[in-house]
Amino acid sequence: MAKRKNKVNVAPSSGNVFADLGLANAEEKQTKVRLAAAINQIIQSRKISQTAAAHLLNVNQPKVSSLSKYRLDGFSVERLINFVTALDRDVDIVIKPKSRRLGRVAVIAA
Repeated sequence: MAKRKNKVNVAPSSGNVFADLGLANAEEKQTKVRLAAAINQIIQSRKISQTAAAHLLNVNQPKVSSLSKYRLDGFSVERLINFVTALDRDVDIVIKPKSRRLGRVAVIAA
């Protein structure tokens, strides 16, 4: 059998999978996912139940379940930031000159 050469087209990532997929509001979606990842990591590291997390976040348990599954349509960036602070974490927002052609939003969990 002859060997076939499969050519795979690879495009470099922009650093935002939502933008790479051409989705609307890509920056907001990425910000929400990164905030949710930080929230979920805090909840898991503290080994608290969804019910206990709901109490801390002042929401019902189904909202925590949605958050844990990254179903984020019902959450604003502001609300997710409030969840982070409710979990005893600080949130710093830094505004600086842009480092790329377009400005961007970055969430970095420490």
